[in-house]
Amino acid sequence: MSESTGLDDLFRFEEEAPARSGAARGGRVRWLFRLLLTAAGVTAVILVGLRAVGLQLSLAIVVAGVLAVLAVRRVTAALAPPPPPRAGVRTPAGEESGDYNWAARDALRAAINGWERPLDWASNSPERFTERILPRLGELADERLRQRHGLTREADPVRARALLGEPLWSFLDTPSRRTPSPRDLAVIVAELEKI
Repeated sequence: MSESTGLDDLFRFEEEAPARSGAARGGRVRWLFRLLLTAAGVTAVILVGLRAVGLQLSLAIVVAGVLAVLAVRRVTAALAPPPPPRAGVRTPAGEESGDYNWAARDALRAAINGWERPLDWASNSPERFTERILPRLGELADERLRQRHGLTREADPVRARALLGEPLWSFLDTPSRRTPSPRDLAVIVAELEKI
């Protein structure tokens, strides 16, 4: 594969493209149809209710009243302030513009937490490191090998060993007797980036 994919690319988040004007036009027609259908239904209910109690009103007055109420409802909904932030949601401060959606899931934070917690949990136990962290690092290595070279450690161990290099291969293949230091892990991640 000629296209390069880094670990940073795996954590990238892109917004969806805005809707096309043709879709907006279809949305307007659908909205107008729903408005007219709602107005007709409410008008019919009001006229039946008035006739049931013995009152009569002009159809034009009832339709105009229903349309006015629906228009006021739409305008007030559009002008309503946004709901208050939930507890624990960050509010913008300082030089921030305030347009970032803090309630949206932050993919980078989720990825960091996905590594930070297990690393912290396994920092004093080589067994925990071998059970939890080493398989994740192996999966990352296999994914990088698959994307860049079309193989995995299991499918072609000889070529995978040559591509990974002896230090990275032995780190992933043989469990360590001690938990690696943060510096050692930084070297491993740098080696994974080079694949």
